[in-house]
Amino acid sequence: MTGSCEAMVVGGGPAGAAVGILLARRGREIVIAEKTSTAHDKVCGEFLSGEAVQYLTQLGLDIRALGAAPIYGVRLARRERIAECELPFPAMALTRRKLDEALLELASNEGVHVRRGIRIDGLQRRQEGWSARVADGEALQARSIFLATGKHDLGGWRRPKGKQNNLVAFKMYFALATAQQNALRGWIELCLFPGGYAGLQLTEDGDANLCLLVNQKRLLICGGDWQRLLAFIIDFSEHLANRLEGAQPLLQKPLALSSIPYGMLLHDSEPGLWRLGDQTAVTPSFSGDGMSIALHSAKVASELYLNGGTSAELAARLRHDLRGSIALATTTSRLMIAAPELAHLLRAWPQLLRALGTRTRVPQTALVG
Repeated sequence: MTGSCEAMVVGGGPAGAAVGILLARRGREIVIAEKTSTAHDKVCGEFLSGEAVQYLTQLGLDIRALGAAPIYGVRLARRERIAECELPFPAMALTRRKLDEALLELASNEGVHVRRGIRIDGLQRRQEGWSARVADGEALQARSIFLATGKHDLGGWRRPKGKQNNLVAFKMYFALATAQQNALRGWIELCLFPGGYAGLQLTEDGDANLCLLVNQKRLLICGGDWQRLLAFIIDFSEHLANRLEGAQPLLQKPLALSSIPYGMLLHDSEPGLWRLGDQTAVTPSFSGDGMSIALHSAKVASELYLNGGTSAELAARLRHDLRGSIALATTTSRLMIAAPELAHLLRAWPQLLRALGTRTRVPQTALVG
């Protein structure tokens, strides 16, 4: 594949697709290079907060028509349920395989040149822009690059380390027993265990998404084995054990991801390299704000790009918008893992759970209309 374009987006997830849509609507020539050829699952909690729903609606995507499941409240459990509260915003759940495909279809309809099955192995600066090296050895030239590869770094362009770097993520879908499915409907449940925490919620098709983080020490104790880890968590958490009683796993093996720089917030960016989503900020998963950050970064980037701004200005703006929420989320994540017994404080002050849900989000004052 050879040729040139005004701007190339590396990665077709929510951030990449959104920036492509926004720029194409303003008449810009945009190419999205997405390494996958078809819809697929990703390590993601698949939680869409009010901010994410707002941005998707602005894009013209009707997630309710896609079947997104509403979420009204959050429950916290250790061995048993500790606290619960209504969410301070409207939230939805939608699988990434459905959301990502819908966004890429919308991008294509808006005039974005969406290229599937193209893996970019590297980027090189050129006098007039960038050269993106494709896995088959060919190249694509672009004046600007939007890097939207999610939690995966592109060779030679690694992000800085985060504040919480020792966690491994796992994801598995389950078909729950009918009674447990009904009990979970409308809720997201956070279950704490020694060395990590897990989130459980229903998706649009009624399956349960169990997405968890575990530190490397606990995973090593479990021999690096998913079945032993899950057995340990179930044995510790009576609440999660009840939810998964009679459940059937829906994947042959869990999806897994390591070396995630949780708490990372980019200080600066190379000229002409616009980093989006997890490439610029990685918030701990329990907050459920990763999708909002991805869409917010796309919105801010498109506005700056169209108005002659720079990638350095994007990094500075996102740092300003997100540093408070990510700092709080990272501190809370560390406490959840190091001292999960502190969660019992929420029995006395359940309003703290709602406050955390509010203050670990993209601030309302930062959202772009």
